[in-house]
Amino acid sequence: MHRLPYWRLSSYYFFHFAFIGAFSPYFGLYLQSLSFSAWDIGLLMSQMQLMRLFGPYLWSALADRLGRRLPIVRLAGVISLLGFSVFFAAQSLAAFLVAMAIMAFFWSAALPLVETVTFDHLRQDPGRYSRIRLWGSIGFIAAVLGTGALLDFLPIRGVLWVIVVLLAGILCCALLVPEAPSRASARAADIAQSIGGILRQSHVRALFGACFAMSAAHGALYVFYSIYLSDHGYSKALVGGLWSLGVLAEIVVFYYMARLMARFGIRRLLLASYLAAVLRFLLIGWGVESLALIVFAQLLHGLTFGTWHAAAIAAVNRWFPGACQARGQAIYSSLSFGAGGLLGGLLSGWLWEGAGAALTFTLSAGFALAGLALVARYVRDDAVGG
Repeated sequence: MHRLPYWRLSSYYFFHFAFIGAFSPYFGLYLQSLSFSAWDIGLLMSQMQLMRLFGPYLWSALADRLGRRLPIVRLAGVISLLGFSVFFAAQSLAAFLVAMAIMAFFWSAALPLVETVTFDHLRQDPGRYSRIRLWGSIGFIAAVLGTGALLDFLPIRGVLWVIVVLLAGILCCALLVPEAPSRASARAADIAQSIGGILRQSHVRALFGACFAMSAAHGALYVFYSIYLSDHGYSKALVGGLWSLGVLAEIVVFYYMARLMARFGIRRLLLASYLAAVLRFLLIGWGVESLALIVFAQLLHGLTFGTWHAAAIAAVNRWFPGACQARGQAIYSSLSFGAGGLLGGLLSGWLWEGAGAALTFTLSAGFALAGLALVARYVRDDAVGG
């Protein structure tokens, strides 16, 4: 990639998603080992989504005002690392909540800003984004497999040390990523007026609603999937392998996304991803005793996350041009991974012990079905260019 800091950008994505690969599957197991209830675990884990609800937009607005993005990314890396370190000493639910909130608020600042830096480096060749982003998926796999294997031999508390190392890696990579000249600047009032006009378009609102629904659908998966499999006799190494299998499917999708988008267009890819999500969560909820069904469900992650995210972020990048891009990505992150993930995580924590896992994952399928209806009704080919 000519004059593109490919490896420095790719390394940041590698460590950012490696953190998620260690945190999402295994930190809930650590909380369970401390005898927190399902509601407590859901509440704690949902802090990541709560802070993503408003954090990205606040940080992107600050970046627009300062005209600089990477100093914020680097500050976020420092405080995320310090905030997580509190877990080594924390004892009470209140202490865990405060530490999680601090870490999540600053951690949520980074990725939307790095995404805009990446697209600014890519300029006229945004199709190369997926080739950079796939290194995040590779980082996730390395972390989830490595951590799972370690925890079959080490106490579950060892996950804290793994995550600290990965957060330190994020900080080091943030120091190496170079700033890119941003798109033409505009006054804050003009940006707000432009964004308001974009958000009044029905297809934009529908896509954001569908993204909210897709993240809500994944709430139970990200909070309870490892606990669910472990309770049904799956070893930690096998749990890690299943997480990794899903992300391998995601990597394949990212690698071929430019071709897929050129052939099928954004709308068809979105429809396929929502259909796959309905099937996937029904299979997880009702087919956990069958390893073959669970393996197939994990392969569908390539569609339910890889295809969905790549198509959605391409639409947002198209609909929020120029100086609106950072805020558009922040709105996407806040409404989907923030609000949707928060609702999905809290609902799953509330339902898990009372209604049971099967019905909880059936609700996840219902959220995906709602997203499918929104895309089918409002996101037309002419709105997304294919």
